This record gives sequence, structure tokens and C-alpha cells, in this order.
Amino acid sequence: MPQAFSSRRDRWIAAAGIAAISALLALAAAGVVAPLGLRGEFWLFGLALSGVALLHHRSLEAALTGLFALLAFKFLTEPRFDLAGQALAQAPLLLNLFGLLLGFAVLARHFEASRLPDLLPAVLPDNWLGPLTLLALVFVLSSFLDNIAAAMIGGAVAAHVFRGRVHIGYLAAIVAAANAGGAGSVVGDTTTTMMWIAGVHAVDVMHAYIGALAAFVVFGIAGALQQQRHQPIAARPPPGIRLSPAPLLLVVAILGGAIATNVLLDFPAAGVWLVIVVGAALVPTDWRVLRTALRGSVFLLALVACASLVPVRQLPPASWHTAFGLGVVSAVFDNIPLTKLTLEQGGYDWDFVAYAVGFGGSMIWFGSSAGVALCNLFPQGRSVGAWLRGGWHVALAYLAGFIALLALLGWQPSVGG
Repeated sequence: MPQAFSSRRDRWIAAAGIAAISALLALAAAGVVAPLGLRGEFWLFGLALSGVALLHHRSLEAALTGLFALLAFKFLTEPRFDLAGQALAQAPLLLNLFGLLLGFAVLARHFEASRLPDLLPAVLPDNWLGPLTLLALVFVLSSFLDNIAAAMIGGAVAAHVFRGRVHIGYLAAIVAAANAGGAGSVVGDTTTTMMWIAGVHAVDVMHAYIGALAAFVVFGIAGALQQQRHQPIAARPPPGIRLSPAPLLLVVAILGGAIATNVLLDFPAAGVWLVIVVGAALVPTDWRVLRTALRGSVFLLALVACASLVPVRQLPPASWHTAFGLGVVSAVFDNIPLTKLTLEQGGYDWDFVAYAVGFGGSMIWFGSSAGVALCNLFPQGRSVGAWLRGGWHVALAYLAGFIALLALLGWQPSVGG
């Protein structure tokens, strides 16, 4: 066995997973497509997710193994499986996501180079309201920026003001703030933009902020108190720190490029990289950060590709129960195809869907692109068990936000679709 696994437990888990995958592929070759009544793609995707959860130090290997197994299953069971067509259909999403994950890693480094994170202790409260204020800032940023950018900026600030000691529960809260802030804005998240393009009114999506704000009260206070006990905010900036305007201006330009190309081309990564490349001639750029971000970026692309191969062709009847379930499922399943299915099915109350698919992925670190990006900065977050234990308040917040929507608005499905 290669020295890829650090313990006997990990080796046993990996061996059991490979054995289960081999058995499923052998059954597929023999013509058994749906063991125990469930198609093999679901079994294989579940095994990949289990591998990610149990072998968090080897999450990329688990995701890639799952992807190759799913492709093998497709070739064995669908003689006309069009891999090229599948790749072309997913290419815009995957390229955009890849570009954003790497580009915003560069943005976070420029933001650190501006020295603004070092100066923030002078303006943030030096009690538990300090970490709460930072989460509120991430929430607001995400309402008009990509949630990846908001999470990366929040993570960069947290690393400085908490002297590198960031509680995993607070990491979960940063991701939750980024996702909650985008849940009610048609420019704050890919899923809400999809709804807007499909004809859902922006005001209907905005109602999701009722749930998002209720959720913020829960995870924001709990996460801030966790962080304050773990490592209080720095009382004052280190002496001699001066703001560096050039990197900060480049950060603003990168964000502007993302917004412009998102509106004009529906491809924000193009604007991000155009500004980064041009800006590199004017501002020193630490390209080494790309090596750190690459592994996490490929991991997320592998999971999204896996999800695209799972044949989820219909959902249960539209109801608030289904919408609630979509949020839970989005913690482990890409929320973009889920949103597409709701738009095709129709009959939903779109503020519930926007809140559920936008915020639900926060419950597990790989449930959203913001979580994966932040864990590129903080690798200790790549443990499902630690994330659930430390970020228990995110699941509670999801429930609280959904209850707030039901209590204040009630389920009012769209008549036209």
C-alpha cells in the first residue's frame, strides 16, 4: 500500500471503498444497474462522499476515485454515453468555478498585502462583538459580490485579527455568512442569478433575507462567542503598520472585473483574471498561492462533475418540505442542478428555494464553493466531523431561518411556474 494513508484505519477505509466500488462495477458489467432498487450512480456518489468525509486528509483522491468510478459505470451501462457532450455541457460552469477559486485566492493575498487586515483591530470591537462585526461584514459583501470572494476576504481578516488561531466553528460561521448574504440577492449567488434569468422577480428572491437574517442571529452570535473564547481579537494593530494602497486598489479592481463580466458575459472569472494579469505588471503578485489553492479547486470540480453524472431527473412534489430537504441535500450535492430542477418543475415559493439552496451548503465544508475556498486557507477545516462539531450552530441556524420564513411569510408557491 502506498504511503498515502497515515493510519491503519485509513488504509482499511480505503480498501473497503475500493472493494465496494469494484463490486458495483462488476455488477454493472453483469447487467445489474440498480442494486437494491437504487441506481449504481447513487451508490458510487455516496461512496465518494463517504470517502471525503472519512479520509479528509485525502479528500481529493476520494473525489477523483469517485469520478473515475462514475465514468466507468456510465460506459458499462450506457453504450451511447456521450462523454464529450457531457464535458462540453459542464465546461462553462467548471471553468468559471475553477477561475474564481484560483483568482480569489490571489485576491486574498493582495488583500493581505495591503495591510488593511492588520489595521482592522483598531476599528473592530475588542470583545465578542468584534468577530460578530466581521461576520456581518462578510454577509454584506456577499450580497453584491461572489460568496467565494466574501469568504476569502473574511478569512484573510480573521487570520490577522485572531493571530492565526481561528476556531473551526468560526470558519463555519464565515462560510455561513457568505452564503446567507448571497441567498437573497440575484447577483450574490449563482443559484439566485439562475432564478432571475428564468423569470423569478428579484423581490421574490430578496424575501430570502428574512430567513438569512434569522439564521445570522443564531450562527453569528454562537460563532462569535466560540472565537472570543478560543482567541480574542487583537486589541490594537502591530506598531509601524501602514496601509499599502496599490494592492488594495487592485482588490477593488478585481471585484469590479468580476461584477462587470458577470453582468455582461455571465462569466465573472474572465474579469477576475483579466485584472489580475494586467495588475501583475503594476503590483507584485505572489503566484505561489495558486499552488496551495489548486488542490482544493480540483477537488471541488471533481465533486461537481460527480454530481452531474448522478441521474437526478425529478424531485418530489413542490412543497415547503421539499424546499427544506433541498437545503439539507445541498450540503453534499451541487446546488446548481438542484436549482435547475426546481425551475423546470415549477410550483415553488422561490424565496424558500433561494434560502435553502443558498444557505444549506454551509452545513458541511465541501457543501459550497465558499467552504472549499476558505479551507484552502485553513486546511484544518477539511474534516466533516470537526466541522459538524464546531459548526453545530449552522445547522441550527438553517432550521431557525426556515421557520422564520414559514412563520412570517408562509408558503406561497408561484402560480406561473
